[in-house]
Amino acid sequence: MNGLEDMSSEELRQLFPIFLVAHNDDWTNWYEEEKKSILDLLADKFSVSVHHIGSTAIPKIWAKNIVDILLEADNRQSLQEIKTILLANGWLFMSKTETRISLKKGYTTSGFAPRVFHLHLRLLGDCDELYFRDYLIKHPKTAKAYEELKLSLWKKFEHDRNSYTEAKADFIRKYTELEKQKGDKNRKIL
Repeated sequence: MNGLEDMSSEELRQLFPIFLVAHNDDWTNWYEEEKKSILDLLADKFSVSVHHIGSTAIPKIWAKNIVDILLEADNRQSLQEIKTILLANGWLFMSKTETRISLKKGYTTSGFAPRVFHLHLRLLGDCDELYFRDYLIKHPKTAKAYEELKLSLWKKFEHDRNSYTEAKADFIRKYTELEKQKGDKNRKIL
């Protein structure tokens, strides 16, 4: 156990606040290294697709210093087995629904480690984040508007991740739907 499970929600919110930093070109390398590490652990036992998502995948915008990774698997059994393997290898449980599992890495009792990751395990095709990412990459002005929105919410919701996420939801939904409507099946794989 890492000690975090003994902390209250309030203690965790204080220890792990919302924070934004200028774009870091190293985020892509961190993603690639972590992707390789994940795939090595899975040892070709599963049919998966792995993607860099979230603001760290968008060039030139401020983001939380947390690299988001989306791993799509072809069935629920695989999601459960992948979760078990990753939990046995340093990943921490965040949340779970019937078809989605979220894990994290880089959270310590002293705060964030130098490299922090959120891993979103999903069924193949449950990937709205890819549409949003692709839209922002193709439309830098919209990406900057998203950055401005996040910067305006940062301090207000510094210790309230759920409200921060909810305050961005309409913006994200709008541009996700625009990208989906284009019918672009050739998503950029990062």
